[in-house]
Amino acid sequence: MRPSRRSVLTATVAGAGATALGASAPAAAAGGGTRPPATAQPPTRELRSLLREIDRDRIEATVRKLVSFGTRHTLSSQDDPVRGIGAARDWIAAELRSYAAASAGRMTVQLQSYVQEPASRIPTATRITNVVATLRGAVTPERVYVVSGHYDSRVTDVMDATSDAPGADDDASGVAVALELARVMARRRPASTIVFAAVAGEEQGLCGATHMAELFKSAGADVQGMFTNDIVGSSTADDGTRDPYTIRLFAEGVPSSETPEQAATRRSVGGENDSPARQLARFVRDVADNDATGLHIRVVHRRDRYRRGGDHIPFLERAYPAARFTEPAEDFAHQHQDVRVDADGTQYGDLPEFCDFGYVERVAKVNAAALWTLAQAPGTPRGAKILTSALTNSTQLTWTRGPEPDLAGYEVLWRETTASEWTHVIPVGDTTAHEVDLSKDNVFFGVRAVGRSGLRSPAAFPDPSA
Repeated sequence: MRPSRRSVLTATVAGAGATALGASAPAAAAGGGTRPPATAQPPTRELRSLLREIDRDRIEATVRKLVSFGTRHTLSSQDDPVRGIGAARDWIAAELRSYAAASAGRMTVQLQSYVQEPASRIPTATRITNVVATLRGAVTPERVYVVSGHYDSRVTDVMDATSDAPGADDDASGVAVALELARVMARRRPASTIVFAAVAGEEQGLCGATHMAELFKSAGADVQGMFTNDIVGSSTADDGTRDPYTIRLFAEGVPSSETPEQAATRRSVGGENDSPARQLARFVRDVADNDATGLHIRVVHRRDRYRRGGDHIPFLERAYPAARFTEPAEDFAHQHQDVRVDADGTQYGDLPEFCDFGYVERVAKVNAAALWTLAQAPGTPRGAKILTSALTNSTQLTWTRGPEPDLAGYEVLWRETTASEWTHVIPVGDTTAHEVDLSKDNVFFGVRAVGRSGLRSPAAFPDPSA
């Protein structure tokens, strides 16, 4: 017998964060001070152990080493052993190879190069090289998650390839996050594949990330999540105020990759706030906005900041779920500024002295919590549909069963159309269809997978089907 509408309305957090299909959500995150969503997943013992290995001092050492190359401008020297982007590239590759040596062959490192033809910020044909470490999954290696930072830097004049451009915050900090996660995870066996990337050419037009995203797309890769960490080094704004316990996560609404017809359908059913990127952002809050990371995730419902963009955008344009981490309020007095010291002793330039390395450590923990849980949980459900042919006050949902050997079942999520977070969770077992005694006209639905370990996937928003 189908549950009554009253019982469905009162079922709120069943299934959230449990090892079986039932139990309640954890207490509010220490860093956020807000009630966690009903879908929150508390950190497992395995995840807490991993997070304890993230090392603030190693993060600082990485940032300072990258700054020591003087400039990492994309148009700077590629063959000088001590200065320029080539020296930085070779050092990053050597670091990743040293981590891979401890992986028992699971991690491989490659220099992903191509020649960028002249463009608006590339005056002559220039070799762009991403440094990419791939940790192959042990159970579902075809499912891929990506984390990146860009290792190129710049000063005020984006075409100045010779002046010192330390780029500590923008974006040695993001590279340090990706490298530290590679170091810590190399010795572990994720179920799915995780890619750690330091990309070049970001300041010249997202060149390296575009190349990487296109390689994934051409290969038909199943990239189910991508995070770029860009400007994650400082908790201090340009007015001196500090917020060391918040990270912004930018997530677009209507997907960039959708056709006008697809976008119109999404708007007609009210799905502007339910893109794959928004579901990915909700998942990050579910698993990383807690005491284990020490950070509150402030999800921003935008693709990126005004007049700027990051390396997640080429992935979004190729229909991959992607989002951008960036600090709570940027310090424009130092970002992209030429290195100098005024007569009163005021320093300018994107220097390590303006970074908060304890903050970067917490950012790394947020990324680690999201990536590791994504890799260990079942994948996002495919083929989710909401059947619209019958005019009734109940809702029929269908989806395709996932291939994971440890798949335990599914949960149906719902919320009022005015709510930003999922508020109700209904365990439905190992099935591919479920009828809810609620009108599809009044609420939004989602479907997520549950593994035998109790880990949950991001939600899938069902498309309308006649």
